[in-house]
Amino acid sequence: MKKFKILSHLFLTQALLTFSYSDSMASAAKPPQTQITWLGHAAFEVKTPEGRVLLIDPWITNPMNPWINSKKNPVNEIKKADYLLITHGHSDHVGEAVEIAKKTGAQLITNFELGHQLVKILNFPKGQAGIQNLINIGGEIEIANGEVRLSMTPAIHSSGLEHPKTHEMTYGGEAGGFLLKIKNGPTVYHSGDTAYFKDMEIIGETGAPDVALLNIGGHFGMSPEMAVRSAIAVRAKLAVPHHYKTFPILTQSPDSFVQNLSKAGIPSRVLSPGVPLIFENNHIQGEVH
Repeated sequence: MKKFKILSHLFLTQALLTFSYSDSMASAAKPPQTQITWLGHAAFEVKTPEGRVLLIDPWITNPMNPWINSKKNPVNEIKKADYLLITHGHSDHVGEAVEIAKKTGAQLITNFELGHQLVKILNFPKGQAGIQNLINIGGEIEIANGEVRLSMTPAIHSSGLEHPKTHEMTYGGEAGGFLLKIKNGPTVYHSGDTAYFKDMEIIGETGAPDVALLNIGGHFGMSPEMAVRSAIAVRAKLAVPHHYKTFPILTQSPDSFVQNLSKAGIPSRVLSPGVPLIFENNHIQGEVH
């Protein structure tokens, strides 16, 4: 009987070890995954392979956001955010940054002047707007324990922060964009609201993003045609449009952007708000145009 118990224990131990080994092998075989989700307008969520969550230009109450259409409170739907990246001070890019920061403890990344104005005017939590993450154009920092290397790129645009009571505009520093180099993931370029400018070629020389998130709405930024030129300049391997259709004054369709990109030999993906774009390492999953 004692011998039977010992054998049973050995078989059980071996079975558990085999299961654990198989499970770890399956986990090791799965490529690192990065998810990029458009939340409407210029807002994106980037989830890294190690599970960090970056929100870019978090105006998540925009009318394109699926949470708005389903009558949900978008801020309540944000379960996690580690960093809030803001390209410039306009309200359709700052969005709900303060509410999200207070809920999640997310750290602010933006230009130096805008960071201080957000604390002073909108009561952004001061402890989450530290100097270590306030940068200017040309600056580069590492975040997420080194998983993401981030630089602020030039943008030709304005930047002002509106006071919630007086509605006066306060200087919001220089508008910019972001280049994210994610370990075991893609290099991501977010254009902000920039106009096309010739020196975008420098972004291509130093970054050559796996995916470029480009504003195409015209009026306040690039038209679809100029956004195509920017995709060529930054040497985008994949281009994704944003900042369109939100208001009647903006470009309503990305079709011409997609067609002209195709002529230039650059793949594109038109995202549906709320549906993630998935990379395994730096390789896009699914079809592109």
